[in-house]
Amino acid sequence: MSIEERSGNICELCGSTEGLTVFEVAPSDGSADQSIHICETCKSQIENPQNLDADHWRCLNDSMWSQVPAVQVMAYRLLSALGNQDQLDMMYLEDDVKAWAEAGMLNTASEDEGRAVVHRDSNGTILSEGDTVTLIKDLEVKGAGFTAKRGTIVKNIRLTDDPKYIEGKINGSTIVLVAAFMKKA
Repeated sequence: MSIEERSGNICELCGSTEGLTVFEVAPSDGSADQSIHICETCKSQIENPQNLDADHWRCLNDSMWSQVPAVQVMAYRLLSALGNQDQLDMMYLEDDVKAWAEAGMLNTASEDEGRAVVHRDSNGTILSEGDTVTLIKDLEVKGAGFTAKRGTIVKNIRLTDDPKYIEGKINGSTIVLVAAFMKKA
């Protein structure tokens, strides 16, 4: 069976029918089993992971369940690059497929930055030092005796070494916040 037949002539990641091409999922032996049928938009973003558009990749909610190992590998890599741990936790990959996925992980940092830590908000938007964020849920601040309410604006955030956390001031106290409970303002 050819890749085109397997895919039904649609992008195996997003379902688009425009500008389809065969893409080898590295490391690959060039076989159809290690390739996927994708559109130009998906290909462009995979080849330039620093430009990943979280809105486009909502399609991974469906494609992550594909029975095709090469599609599973690419969905795993993209979800990892987007920092979407909830969906990664739901995915089940056979050991050999997971090893293949991890062997070619996408690096969202540019080459000159090396393996820089990338902080993302709840929508997958990259956060930078000094950004302003808004809380998307009430957070109990342990030790400070108050609850930071949803909608609270936190200005001039600081990034930590861990991509899951940021630092910010709320009610005059500098606290560590979970980036997944923030959205960039």
